[in-house]
Amino acid sequence: MNIDDYESLPTTSVGINMTAGALAGILEHVVMYPLDSVKTRMQSLTSPHSHLNIYSTLRNMITREGIMRPIRGASAVVLGAGPAHSLYFGVYEMTKETLTKFTAHNHLNYVLSGALATLVHDAISNPTEVIKQRMQMYNSPYTSVVSCLRDVYRKEGMQAFYRSYSTQLVMNIPYQTIHFTTYELLQNMLNKDRRYSPMVHMVAGGAAGASAAAITTPLDVVKTLLNTQETGLTRGMIEATQKIYRMAGIRGFFRGITARVVYSMPATAICWSTYEFFKFYLCGSPQQYKSSISGKSELGDSTHRTDYVLPKNEEVEQPEESTDLGVTPKEAALLHPAPPSVNAAGAIKTVCELSTRTTAPTINLHTRHTDVKSPYERGFSST
Repeated sequence: MNIDDYESLPTTSVGINMTAGALAGILEHVVMYPLDSVKTRMQSLTSPHSHLNIYSTLRNMITREGIMRPIRGASAVVLGAGPAHSLYFGVYEMTKETLTKFTAHNHLNYVLSGALATLVHDAISNPTEVIKQRMQMYNSPYTSVVSCLRDVYRKEGMQAFYRSYSTQLVMNIPYQTIHFTTYELLQNMLNKDRRYSPMVHMVAGGAAGASAAAITTPLDVVKTLLNTQETGLTRGMIEATQKIYRMAGIRGFFRGITARVVYSMPATAICWSTYEFFKFYLCGSPQQYKSSISGKSELGDSTHRTDYVLPKNEEVEQPEESTDLGVTPKEAALLHPAPPSVNAAGAIKTVCELSTRTTAPTINLHTRHTDVKSPYERGFSST
């Protein structure tokens, strides 16, 4: 399929993509927020309970600090996830559609689109990450989003909300590259027609989130330290890396990896399936829905085969008669089609006329070349 055919396909609008993205982001973070709190606790360098597993950490939070402790700070995520994911999916889809016109290399398209979407997403979500992680920490003094926002701004200034921005970009650009590439590749394998398929969206989304989360865990630990500042003032990624190595060694960079993978796998499955559902629902009709198609090579079906049909001769309508071999002329034409350089209709017409003439002798398959007396008798007996 060429680029003109691709441009003629139905495309969801930017507004639909942004609305579906906002709803998907809010639902993802709200549902998975307790596990996100557990992950932050397990990555802590000062918590006396950071050595516990996922279940023990969650139980310890509830029994010691109250049943509502795992969801403290969730309102900050709700406020930030909506606009952040709205622009995230809107920029990704729009950039991907634009790049398709200039390149057929899908992997490059996924990387560039995901990187640009991450730049916009993190610029909005980074302040909310700082607030929620400050509230998630062990012995956090903050009980509300507003009090945390005011206190951090008063003590550390505006730079406190973007201290981990460069680290988050260093982490999220490879994360989103792995994430989107894995999701699109699994879509190409399991959903070639790119139709609405909830099961495929969940499986592809979950696998994409789990693989990306596992690979980028060390950078996530660095980001957590920069956001929480739990060991005192930490100015940048290099200083945070040195502190983690000094206090916990190499293993410190992989703290909470299990919780991060367990969190990311269902979170991305929820996010993608919710996004595709609302995009499908808001389109109004299945014909207007398109599930993240990228690149010209995905649009063509390699198994597609064109069936060539011989033209019908309207001038002569002769009754079908069997030859000596018991095969009608039409069946013979299908079994042995004429080559492209031969006029198929003319060939069929000639055979039909010869086989239906009242004066024409019957075909003798044993006739030799020397027995032929004239061009009109070629292939016929002399009797």
